[in-house]
Amino acid sequence: MTNLPMKDRFELPDGMIYLDGNSLGPLPVGVTDKVQAMVRDQWGAHLIKGWNADGWMDQPARVGNMVARLIGAPDGSVTMGDTLSVKVYQALSAALKMRPDRKVILSDSGNFPSDLYMAEGLIRQLDQGYELRIVAPEDVADAMGDDVAVAMITQVDYRTGRMHDMATITQAAHDAGAVMLWDLAHSAGAVPVDLATCGAEFAVGCSYKYLNGGPGAPAFIYVRPDLIADIAPALAGWLGHDAPFAFEQGYRPAPDIERMRVGTPPVIQFAALEEALRVWDDVDMDDLRAASIRLCDLFITLVEASCPDMTLASPRDGVGRGSQVSFSHDNGYAVMQALIARDVIGDFRAPDIMRFGFTPLYIDEDDVRGAVDILAEILDTRAWDKPEFHAKGRVT
Repeated sequence: MTNLPMKDRFELPDGMIYLDGNSLGPLPVGVTDKVQAMVRDQWGAHLIKGWNADGWMDQPARVGNMVARLIGAPDGSVTMGDTLSVKVYQALSAALKMRPDRKVILSDSGNFPSDLYMAEGLIRQLDQGYELRIVAPEDVADAMGDDVAVAMITQVDYRTGRMHDMATITQAAHDAGAVMLWDLAHSAGAVPVDLATCGAEFAVGCSYKYLNGGPGAPAFIYVRPDLIADIAPALAGWLGHDAPFAFEQGYRPAPDIERMRVGTPPVIQFAALEEALRVWDDVDMDDLRAASIRLCDLFITLVEASCPDMTLASPRDGVGRGSQVSFSHDNGYAVMQALIARDVIGDFRAPDIMRFGFTPLYIDEDDVRGAVDILAEILDTRAWDKPEFHAKGRVT
């Protein structure tokens, strides 16, 4: 049984209620010391010797195995590096090559725009008649036709928290002869995931949200183990070569998941992420999930009782919802800025969605009640209706 919350494992500012771990996780205790030690004792003392002496070159695989445990994947099936958009591109291009006679990439309108942008860019680059077909989230399973090459779906909708049933959608894709690609950006560290059981060919995700790796933390890519040796990487990077330091003229991919590596690993960022992931050594994902549903359900109940102008935008049933709750409000941006000014941190997504992430690692019922009390006061007094709360920043 996991002892939740673990507030003492995180560096949270006094008095802050942080409900934005679905966008950027907080700083885990120990990460600052780990990064400082790495800079001083490894980079500073060892310089280039660190690649061997300190295991820098092995970080993508070592940390990949730590992430694999959280997404139900076996060791050796996940590697880390680059950004999530790059990993989407890698997985999607490899998946299309697996179904050369099909021309449709299936996705849904709840998918994160960057995933769709990467698909559009790949389609233009290939110029072979591919089509990006976007349907409503509830229509994904029924839209799996015999022309679908790849189903590219984000499990948890970034705006509403609506969650796809991974097993059902993957089975529908396979029944139609399509390849399954999951984006786990809002799943990894938030909900139990079992890639090995569902049989999906590919999965990608980021590590700066629920995994608390810090801003710019590296992304991950999973390839089903029986496929790895046959995947043809579109980005034939130096570190995906079977023998990078042989400096061969031609590309010869590594025989394992390392073929999905591209460029030099961000060593300092990896030091932060590796230390951050140690939090999960003491966490049972089923316990975390149960606590998340309780916190989200409580938040919904309290908001609807005290904030009648707010409209629930997330599924009411916790089973079909990730670890976040979204409400819509005509002045949602300004209301969120007023909340942030009171140290209740959520975020906003256009056109009118206020997002609140609930991470049981550091959020408890007192935080939920405190956040709703402040939200109700802001709405009752129209404290949000000030010029500074309407001014849009580059990041919302």
